[in-house]
Amino acid sequence: MMFGFFRSKPNSPPVQPLARAKGGFFRRLLRAGFDSAVTTDHNRKHWAGADGLSADAAASPEVRRTLRNRARYEAANNSYARGIVLTLANDVVGTGPRLQLLTEDDGGNERIEQAFMAWAKAIGLPEKLRTMRASRATDGEVFGVLVNNPRLPTPVKLDIRLVEADQVTTPDLWPVDENAVDGIVFDVAGNPSEYHILKAHPGDTRSGYLGVEYDRVPAESVIHYFRSDRPGQSRGVPDITPALPLFAQLRRFTLAVLGAAETAADFAGILYTDAPANGEAESVEPMDAIELEARSLLTMPGGWKMAQVQAEQPATTYAEFKREILNEIARCLNMPFNVAACNSSGYNYASGRLDHQTYFKSIRVEQEHLACVVLDRLLHAWLREAVLVTDLLPLRVRTLIATGQSPPRQWFWDGNEHVDPAKEATAQATRLSSNTTTLAAEFAKQGRDWESELRQRAKEVALMKELGLGVEQAKPLQPTPAGEETDDAE
Repeated sequence: MMFGFFRSKPNSPPVQPLARAKGGFFRRLLRAGFDSAVTTDHNRKHWAGADGLSADAAASPEVRRTLRNRARYEAANNSYARGIVLTLANDVVGTGPRLQLLTEDDGGNERIEQAFMAWAKAIGLPEKLRTMRASRATDGEVFGVLVNNPRLPTPVKLDIRLVEADQVTTPDLWPVDENAVDGIVFDVAGNPSEYHILKAHPGDTRSGYLGVEYDRVPAESVIHYFRSDRPGQSRGVPDITPALPLFAQLRRFTLAVLGAAETAADFAGILYTDAPANGEAESVEPMDAIELEARSLLTMPGGWKMAQVQAEQPATTYAEFKREILNEIARCLNMPFNVAACNSSGYNYASGRLDHQTYFKSIRVEQEHLACVVLDRLLHAWLREAVLVTDLLPLRVRTLIATGQSPPRQWFWDGNEHVDPAKEATAQATRLSSNTTTLAAEFAKQGRDWESELRQRAKEVALMKELGLGVEQAKPLQPTPAGEETDDAE
């Protein structure tokens, strides 16, 4: 039996598999469609901006510049935008990450950890990380250049200098390099090989002619922190891009409500008459203003009445509108409304915890991304320079650095405080007693090292015994019986 195969012509619909019929073979055509792919007179304008541009073409230098300027404007002039960006940076970075090495040399680990944290404090690493996260929200990306700072009080003189996205560009990129995307040159494997950094910010009025001069910095000395939303994306766009029109609507609505209230407050009352034109009412000049005296009794002209203007602003829908639009604004950042608005008056305990679960999970993802892109690179660069300092690193770590490797490590971040500490302590004791968790995991949730905490606790217990103080262990709280838990408490 012979089977035939049909080759479709270019740009032709795919050929369906052949089906057997009594008279031989025939092609089975299946037609299916999507309502969203149909263009009608009703949705034509809505989808007019849809295009098929690539990730880098859609985020062209002009588009990114416009988005950055508008996002910065909102963050500088809109209190909600400013608060959302600051809250996000504080929640992700907190007081800063803490390093824990996982080599077999406990003494060497502790020595390196203390030296690295002293260096991080000297260069202001937590503050720079918060600036980087805030810049990603408003600028879409931020660059960090590894430089030498001889004025640092630590043996390692490594430092990181933050550079705005405006300053990373190639003003004379002509002819266009196929492996270059606005200030970043890639190798054949798609890895960044060098960055073009302007010697001065293009918006700096002091730069003069330096705005077209740039340095070619190798990729090993540059950290590029951004979020890639599409495959092949080389530069970042602001995180609050979808919310920019909503910020404008929020301010316009607030100003409109305020303007209406002020207009109503400008008039204490009006004079009106029910008499017809040329009727019995006395003649009064139209739009004539009457001065009112406090605690006085007034008489009106014959046939005229006085009515006080009723203030109808703000309307009852004003608060509801602000709540809904803020909720929509914060959604693109995985932030719940009560965090974005800094207002939990409408929440109960259960709903507050439920809304925070998505937010805290997003924070953990952000912290892991920050650790992989920024902290690991900084640690590796710090170790390579620390090797040159006598007796700073143990021999085991020196051997790893000589082979181009980094010691195993993990980063601790600030833990999230529980709304109800008593319930969390009960749940923690239950997990530990049932062997479904470990001390390392429980301390890690609080951003603390379990070994350091246990050593500290052992010192405290030994000192209490030495001073004759009783050491009393707190008993676990009994779980609340079913049906008695009150989740409706504000």
